[in-house]
Amino acid sequence: MEENNKFYTLKGYALLENNAITSSMEDYLEMIYRIHLKDETVRIRALAYSLHVKPSSATKMVNNLKKQGLVMAERYGYIKLTDTGIKLGKYLVFRHDTLHRLLCYINQSSNELEQVEKIEHFINTETVNNIKKFLDQYALIK
Repeated sequence: MEENNKFYTLKGYALLENNAITSSMEDYLEMIYRIHLKDETVRIRALAYSLHVKPSSATKMVNNLKKQGLVMAERYGYIKLTDTGIKLGKYLVFRHDTLHRLLCYINQSSNELEQVEKIEHFINTETVNNIKKFLDQYALIK
C-alpha cells in the first residue's frame, strides 16, 4: 500500500485530531446556543428537556463546557455563553443547518434530523463551507 493512503479507524482519526471538545459537548453547546437565540435565558432544566436527558447529565456536561471556557454557569443559575461559546455555537448551528439542507435536497425529504445528528461531528469546516456553496449555487431548497 502507498504511504499516502494511511487508513485509520474512526477512533484513530479522532485521536489524530486531538480535539478538546467531544461530539457530546458539541451537541450540548449547539442546543444551548439554540435556546439562547430564542430567549437568552438558558437553564439546566430547559437544556435537559430539549436534549431528552436527565438534569444531572446536563449539569455534568455544562461543567465540562465551563472548563473549556465556552459557558459560564453558577449552581442553580442561568447558563451564559462566553464569546468563544457564541462563536462556536453559531458555527455548530450553521453546520447542522447546512447538512440538513443537503440531506433534505438529495433525499427529497423535509426532515433528515436523525441523519444529520449522526454525521455532523465527522465533517470539517472546509467541507461544510463547500457544501453551502454548492447548495447556494445548485439547489433550490433554501
